[in-house]
Amino acid sequence: MSDQSNKISASPKVRKFARELGVDINNVKGTERSGRVVEKDLKDFVSSRINHPQNNSERQKEKIIKSEYQHSDFGEVEIKDIPRVKKIAAPHLVNSWTNIPHVTNHDEADITEMEEFRNSIKDNFTGERIKITPLAFIIKALVLSLKKFPSFNSSIDDIENGKITLKKYFHVGIAVDTQHGLMVPKIRDANQKDINHLSEELKKVSDDCRNLKIDKKEFFGGSMTITSLGGIGGSFFTPIINFPEVAILGVGRSYKKQVFIDGKFVPRTMLPLSLSYDHRIIDGAEAAKFNNELKDNLGSNFAYNLSK
Repeated sequence: MSDQSNKISASPKVRKFARELGVDINNVKGTERSGRVVEKDLKDFVSSRINHPQNNSERQKEKIIKSEYQHSDFGEVEIKDIPRVKKIAAPHLVNSWTNIPHVTNHDEADITEMEEFRNSIKDNFTGERIKITPLAFIIKALVLSLKKFPSFNSSIDDIENGKITLKKYFHVGIAVDTQHGLMVPKIRDANQKDINHLSEELKKVSDDCRNLKIDKKEFFGGSMTITSLGGIGGSFFTPIINFPEVAILGVGRSYKKQVFIDGKFVPRTMLPLSLSYDHRIIDGAEAAKFNNELKDNLGSNFAYNLSK
């Protein structure tokens, strides 16, 4: 593989685009001089794979088992088009689930003090409460954890050659539920923004996604993604990693729980965490340590960490 990859002629930009598409550039035939691969070659390759599987083995892999009966044989049905955003996302989800060995670490963070602080924030002039989404605090805590565990802020470029890219930036992806489907824009340079700016930007990118005003480029170039079900409900789940990232944090709805502290049970606010990670680069011990660090950043250390 290494000898072959060295012979493939393509620019760094095209190679990066191939990784984002989940395409092995060694399988793409270049149309430029000396077989150089360009962006159009990648697009044509993906299109041909979707519309025209190349051989019988590929057809067998992509074959969908169909029932000998039609749904309409059992009653009234309605046929609708799959939303465009979901159709675009489907191949990326299949690629991630098929090629990345997912493992999920479940845990809970005690966010009692964080929630008390969040609900006490007021405008210095009017005295009115300032509403800040918990997600802004979670982003802040996640960035601090990424700084301590850089392997979570990476991408695998070539597992066979043992190469990974460690990112020095902190662009956090946020899963946004829209009427068009799920979108994952990035909060750029989250490490350089305070809680207020993060909260404002979260609202802006969410509105842009729902109104289809978001730039396509904002869906790429992330460090790690957060997907939250807090506004809907539920606790633990297994989120699919957003390729080419190597981890994703799932957040459930916070709830009250009796916790035994200093010889007695006291009510605490707990936040369910579901951390899915790529087992090729992250092992279980490192994932548990990452979650412990994240819990500390969301828990009793949160006030100190806000100033970092």
